Amino acid sequence: MASLCQACSSSSATPLLLAKRVFSLASSPFIGHKSPRHYSSFRASTSASASTSVCLDLKEVRSTDLVELEYADLNLKYKISEEVGHVRIRQHVNPLSSSFSTPAPVPAWDEVYKDPSLPLMVDIGSGSGRFLLWLAKKNAASRNYLGLEIRQKLVKRANFWVNELGLSNVHFIFANAMVSFEQLISSYPGPLELVSILCPDPHFKKRHQKRRVVQKPLVHSILQNLKPGGKIFVQSDVLEVAQDMRDQFDEEAKVLRHVDTADTEEGWLMENPMGIRTEREIHAEFEGARIYRRLYQKQDSASMIV
Repeated sequence: MASLCQACSSSSATPLLLAKRVFSLASSPFIGHKSPRHYSSFRASTSASASTSVCLDLKEVRSTDLVELEYADLNLKYKISEEVGHVRIRQHVNPLSSSFSTPAPVPAWDEVYKDPSLPLMVDIGSGSGRFLLWLAKKNAASRNYLGLEIRQKLVKRANFWVNELGLSNVHFIFANAMVSFEQLISSYPGPLELVSILCPDPHFKKRHQKRRVVQKPLVHSILQNLKPGGKIFVQSDVLEVAQDMRDQFDEEAKVLRHVDTADTEEGWLMENPMGIRTEREIHAEFEGARIYRRLYQKQDSASMIV
């Protein structure tokens, strides 16, 4: 089978475009989407002129390689302190455990951010943090970013990367959003502009669905703190979970409106509007899964439905 070098040979292509080209080819029905999932790694080299040359053999492509390509602009270091140690991305956590019942302490916002008056985006369940790091790097002067993550090692590593990148508009907090969101966000000096909940833990078993992060208290807290015109973006690769989140926010039709665009199908957004895919999103799409997305906007009080 031919390699993907020709598709990736353009010196003007960014790593993000390369990743999308590779993913498009790797999932093409003409190549065979049902090929084995276990592949070896890719080769990539960057010249002194900053042009990127990538050579990928289709048999060697795996979803982790596509993640690396998507976030190549960050140039993150993986060699970090022994305190963090091995990090499990897919570790399942019970947010109802007593160990996660204490609200996270509110930080000194003027120490966390260079300008704490900037509009804030909060990512609930920020995972590795690369999604927010990429956004923060692209929008350094216009918005602050906050990641809330219940797995402490991921938070430590993400904040290590913040320091390595020298970013002053992004921060990660070890917190259970179900008990910490209100206390943290209500204390933030600037306006809450955007909240994202992206591919949260599905908790499939019926008796465990009370552990899902999108519950009425959190929905109400988000709406209470979100500025008029602010947005909520949710997505999941599990239809049942996406429908559950959709139903929770659709119940707030007096306050929220579903943002319809030309890219909607069956009420779901076809494309991620953030400009970068999350790691889980990349893995899921590589496996052939569909991503179910909804975007909401808080209405001004004058336009609310009575």
